[in-house]
Amino acid sequence: MARSRTRSQFINFLDEYIHNEYEINTAGDIEQALLDMFGAVIEKALEGEMENHLGFPRHGSSSTEKRNYRNGHGSKVLKTRLGPVCIQTPRDRNGTFQPEIVAKRQTDAIGIEDKVLALYGKGLSTRDISDSLKDIYQFDLSHEMISNITDKIEPVVRQWQDRPLKSFYPIIYLDAMCVPVKDGVSSSNRSVYSVIGIDVEGRKDVLSITLGDTEGASFWMGVLDGLKSRGVKDVCIACVDGLPGFKQAIQAVFPNTVVQRCIVHLVRQSTKLLPAKKRKDFCRDLRQVYQATSLEMAKAAFEALKANWLLEAPLAYRVWENNIEEVYQLFNFPQEIRKLVYTTNAIESYHSQLRKVTKGKGAFHDEKALMKLLYLRILDVCKGWSRPYPNWSLVLNQFQIIYPDRLEAFL
Repeated sequence: MARSRTRSQFINFLDEYIHNEYEINTAGDIEQALLDMFGAVIEKALEGEMENHLGFPRHGSSSTEKRNYRNGHGSKVLKTRLGPVCIQTPRDRNGTFQPEIVAKRQTDAIGIEDKVLALYGKGLSTRDISDSLKDIYQFDLSHEMISNITDKIEPVVRQWQDRPLKSFYPIIYLDAMCVPVKDGVSSSNRSVYSVIGIDVEGRKDVLSITLGDTEGASFWMGVLDGLKSRGVKDVCIACVDGLPGFKQAIQAVFPNTVVQRCIVHLVRQSTKLLPAKKRKDFCRDLRQVYQATSLEMAKAAFEALKANWLLEAPLAYRVWENNIEEVYQLFNFPQEIRKLVYTTNAIESYHSQLRKVTKGKGAFHDEKALMKLLYLRILDVCKGWSRPYPNWSLVLNQFQIIYPDRLEAFL
């Protein structure tokens, strides 16, 4: 409740001060107004927080037995996007005052640009951002100014795309999604090529995101060559879908990499060839194959699948017959590793997060607008990837046993 009151006091004071003291016509007027009155606004807000903390106004008295009073002020210089601002921060006798608007030891003030970028990264249009800022802060920010603010991250995006990477990744996931982008008067789908890697510490990261034409193995080879030029020397396992030529493209760049076909994609591909009433039984027999505890049990389960479905559903069965060796290679790894590589769900879940901000926007104006939004969204998604995978120490030990020479060079 106290936090809500404090924010309300801050917004009301900001609104009143700007409109009483300044004539706001452009974004430049807003910046000048903010620079002129920023310190006064913050000091006023801090005094309001102190009043809420103590429970009585300046020159008032406390009715509680444990008395606490104001105890002068301290000076602090805040760094803002508009320049340094010196403010006077109130203190209390007991030292229990914890301001929220400008926390203790905080010297950086969040500028309006950060708010714009945060809203843009949530998928809001420039019009939505303008309306939101007007509703919250009671001033207009033109669409052109918002675009100028978001344009400032373009060099940051390029720097992020070219950043050096770690030399070794035990597992990487590769997949692409389509997004419509305008090309003059018309629009066409552009493929967003994404690579997610798990490093030796068990942490996920987006290694690469590249825009290209319709997904193809030759373009993927260029993406992987880009990873190599940025420092990646070796990859143990690459998890992919069933794109023709994908395996050859990967091994042309990283010859020692095991390319693992996504089992979930195979399930989807085969069940599309079945009547709906037969899919449940077919999937039950399939699970006996890829969820077997050993290679021998998987081979026996596949023979049972053949006996049950070769004549009844030959097309669905052939999907698995043509890819069974890639299913069998899963059993070259312990169960803990198999759980990480039998599906590309890690990157599909990531793509679902990107689609939350792209699906409702129609065709993007150009590739730069799409990359800006994807980059900001990726930063938001990666905040939840700070922890390593569960039981990663066990998984890493298993990798060391399977690939002792390759891991030794990078640990």
